[in-house]
Amino acid sequence: MDIDGGKPFDWGRVSSDYARYRDIYPQEFYDKILARNLCVNGQRVLDIGTGTGVIPRNMCRYGARWTGIDISEAQIEKARLLSQGLDINYYVVSAEDMDFPASSFDVVTACQCFQYFDHEKLTRNVSHILTCKGRFLVLYMAWLPFEDEIAGESERLVLKYNPEWSGAGETKSQIYIPDCYKEKFELVYHEEYPLKVRFTRESWNGRMRACRGVGASLSDSEIAMWEKEHIELLKRIAPNEFDVCHYGAIAELRKK
Repeated sequence: MDIDGGKPFDWGRVSSDYARYRDIYPQEFYDKILARNLCVNGQRVLDIGTGTGVIPRNMCRYGARWTGIDISEAQIEKARLLSQGLDINYYVVSAEDMDFPASSFDVVTACQCFQYFDHEKLTRNVSHILTCKGRFLVLYMAWLPFEDEIAGESERLVLKYNPEWSGAGETKSQIYIPDCYKEKFELVYHEEYPLKVRFTRESWNGRMRACRGVGASLSDSEIAMWEKEHIELLKRIAPNEFDVCHYGAIAELRKK
């Protein structure tokens, strides 16, 4: 997958914004996972590409035993800080290089990160660490710029400053699972569903600033110019509080 035309990005640069503005999944998003009887009741769950630990922190109350990994030291540092008092283990390691023992986990989750992995390596690693018939759960949520004026205008402003950004133009679609997973996994369930996510001008500005096309890739001066223009844009087109049209998607793969 060609991401941003090869332009480099670093999620560690946006750890603070990520923690503050990207923990926004509505309860319905988590309910879809629970409806599959996953990430509950003593199950051992590994969250790959965990970032600031949004998924483990929000789901640990359902009884699973969580571990999170991420390649970014800054993200894991923030995850540990936000998880104080919770029984979640975090490690700085890539999903391609993780070396957990065989059958260590009942479920592996990947939320908002599946597109970044080396899938040939990942399918082998995830299959190795999952128990027999274990589940690999791929999760995603995105705003819909063609259905939502505010999202569409914000996207256009990101593209003004970062024309290579490939995160624009989302439409509701099934999560793409590369063919290399077919040898070791079977797709047993998928669903795509509409969501409304509530924002203020300030929190939507923060959410956009925390995206790959802005905070993770632009220079500090470019971010400042983008933000000044974005705040003015929101004053013109957005009320103080508003919903942004999103969709959620889930793909459940069962180990063969």
